Amino acid sequence: MRQTKYIMSGGLAFSEEKDMEKLRRFSLKGWHVSDFKFMGYTLEKGEGSDYIYNVDYHSLKSDDEEEYFDLFSSSGWSHVSSEADIHLFRAHPGTKPIYTDRDTTVEKYENSRSSMKSMAIPFVLITVLVWFGAMISSGILKSLLIVVAAILSVIAIPTAWTVIAIYNNKWKVEGRKGLVMLVKIIPFILLLIAIIILFFVDGTGITVNILTAMMIGAVAFPTAIWVIMSLYHKVGGKRE
Repeated sequence: MRQTKYIMSGGLAFSEEKDMEKLRRFSLKGWHVSDFKFMGYTLEKGEGSDYIYNVDYHSLKSDDEEEYFDLFSSSGWSHVSSEADIHLFRAHPGTKPIYTDRDTTVEKYENSRSSMKSMAIPFVLITVLVWFGAMISSGILKSLLIVVAAILSVIAIPTAWTVIAIYNNKWKVEGRKGLVMLVKIIPFILLLIAIIILFFVDGTGITVNILTAMMIGAVAFPTAIWVIMSLYHKVGGKRE
């Protein structure tokens, strides 16, 4: 009987290197990746082997797939699985890295950013418009728009954070320290503004109160997830 198990991902935009290191540790124990999805990896039990893992972000047409995967195979990287424009590869230690310099690493994040932006921008724009509509409307329409805006925000906010994280990764590689620092500061500025509006500004109305509460959650929740996943990686690393 085939043995499988599922492990969580820290989110490739947020902890790609940690994920790849974790997959290597599992392979040493005989647990190898067979598939991956948005929030985790499916592992299959086999013989222990030392594999290194890496991901590439590339939008492929069906006609280009064979040539694309053959290119990696000729360099020693075996294709494991793909999810949308994200492709997971593995190789033996000592294989030439997929990204060998700053320019190719920047290109990697450019590809990742392009695929995410096409999804993030429409969601964010629609969400903003619906929230604006909720603020200027009244009655049943207002209530309906608030519900729709809240649902859209559940998708738009994590997507926006992911795009920001990808930009942050790209700027780190490029050595743009000012922008990297700005990305770290912005969430806390937004959190402070939201708290001030929610608790100290009178007469803002239910729509603004809900929106500011969601802004607080949008900062607090990813921060909590980051803390939890950091602990998960540390504890998991010790157990493995």
